[in-house]
Amino acid sequence: MIVLTLLFTGLVRASDDFNVQFITNFVINERKPTFLVYAGLCWKKHDEIKLTKALNKLGVRTSSSLEVKSKFHENAVMFLTDLACDKSEEVIATATSRRLFQFSYRWLVLSNSTDALKMSLLEASPVLATSDLVLAERRDEMYTMTELHKPANNSTMVSTLRGYYNGTFSDVRPRRELYWRRRDLMWHPITMANVIQDSNSTKYYLPRDDRLELQNDAVAKVCWVFAKIAFDMLNATPQYIFSYRWGYKVNGKWSGMIHDIGENRADLGTNCVLFKDRLDMITYTDLVAPMRMRFVFRQPPLAYVTNIFALPFSSGVWLAIAVCSMVSAAALYLASIWEVKIEKSPTQLDGSIGDALLLTVSAVAQQGCFIEPRRSPGRIMEWVFFTALMALYAAYSANIVVLLQAPSNSIKNLAQLADSKDNRDQLHISVHNTISPENGKPHFYGIFDGVERIRKGLFAFHSIVEPVYRRIEQTFLESEKCDLTEVDFINSLDAFTPVKKDSPYLELLRVVYKQIRESGLQAALNKRYQVPKPKCLNKIAAFSSVGLLDIQPVLILMLYGVALSVAIAVCEIIVFKM
Repeated sequence: MIVLTLLFTGLVRASDDFNVQFITNFVINERKPTFLVYAGLCWKKHDEIKLTKALNKLGVRTSSSLEVKSKFHENAVMFLTDLACDKSEEVIATATSRRLFQFSYRWLVLSNSTDALKMSLLEASPVLATSDLVLAERRDEMYTMTELHKPANNSTMVSTLRGYYNGTFSDVRPRRELYWRRRDLMWHPITMANVIQDSNSTKYYLPRDDRLELQNDAVAKVCWVFAKIAFDMLNATPQYIFSYRWGYKVNGKWSGMIHDIGENRADLGTNCVLFKDRLDMITYTDLVAPMRMRFVFRQPPLAYVTNIFALPFSSGVWLAIAVCSMVSAAALYLASIWEVKIEKSPTQLDGSIGDALLLTVSAVAQQGCFIEPRRSPGRIMEWVFFTALMALYAAYSANIVVLLQAPSNSIKNLAQLADSKDNRDQLHISVHNTISPENGKPHFYGIFDGVERIRKGLFAFHSIVEPVYRRIEQTFLESEKCDLTEVDFINSLDAFTPVKKDSPYLELLRVVYKQIRESGLQAALNKRYQVPKPKCLNKIAAFSSVGLLDIQPVLILMLYGVALSVAIAVCEIIVFKM
């Protein structure tokens, strides 16, 4: 459905078939959906009806009320006014107050050589870089079409030939895309607000692009270099200001960068996170530099989160060992009964199930036993059992050594981090209270101190990850990089470039930013300025000390054994006394 909005105002002016044919051919040449609304038309009634019928044949909807709202998108709306009409001044004033000259509305303005006063009013209007306004000047039986726009409010009007109509429509635009015709801003300044939080030295190094002190405000530096490339492509003069924060609403008023953009001190800013409240003031374009805020930490050792002494073998292997031990104990018991009948010795199995179990447990624990079989059948069974268990013990010990040095990989989200030994509080509120308690000293650390605590382990550091990873690359051993993990705390979306909502450069910046990204320059800039998560290129075994926490299950088992032995001793004393 083609949609065209027509505003005809002023005194009565006879419109002949040539005007109707021109407007109809103009709509056809647009090749866009158009919606027509006309009010205060200064044509004769039959000429108005003739235009409506001609447009209706094209599928163009019309209306005589200026207040009718189109259900279609704004880029389908095109306004038409005639400077020869007396009320055209009111039309221009209304368009200025309602911002109808901005993208994506289209305008067709009819004129003749006697409209000099109203032309001056039009030239004073905010017809800016992305405005699509065509001035059609009629001389006899020919219309000359000219595009009008200003690079800025304080600039002079720029005229560009659009084409002619003398019964045949001629469009001389080199390209139909508006961006390609308006990408020259003629060195008009565009200002960017840069948010710095790490160091005031950024105010010195950012404009120089010298890549010094990259550990400070890397995101702001990438965004600034990216914007400068965009400004060069638009032939604009780059300017900058510095904001102390991104911007939040406090007592109904915005602060920081959002305030600077809203007050027209800046046209765009450094990448910021998407917040719903900010959409009243700004809109977002492309993601330039990733700005990820995460908890960064080393995974705790596997021994801290699980019983590593049960991990070397699967449940099936443990069950097989238990079954084989019971079978071995039964075989030794039967062999000992046969041996006792032949001969007796102090170091010989006495034919009881207790001695058979004692020898079996000694074999499982790889310990010696003072009693043993005396005959060949029993000794062969004992030798096979000890040999099999020795192989299992060697495999078991090797696995334990590996597991003592292995990270757990058990913390993958905020809930697991809150429940881990790194932090025992629950989720966001508890984590925040742990970092900044109400009645205590806040736990805030500099990058150097925080990264060193990460290296020592059992410490989660919340920060923008880029400076953390840069410091890690400088201080960590290769083996220490292999268990690095990050967990999202604020669950935010990616940060995008903010632009003032009604900025005349919004569409130009959207297109040029995408061109820079598609050309690969964005990826090159991010590689040049930012450090990704360190990769584990060569995971080698390193010496790792073993603490009490690593052997906690063994210590607990020993305590249970001591308690059980004491209980058995007490029982034996009681039985003896009785």
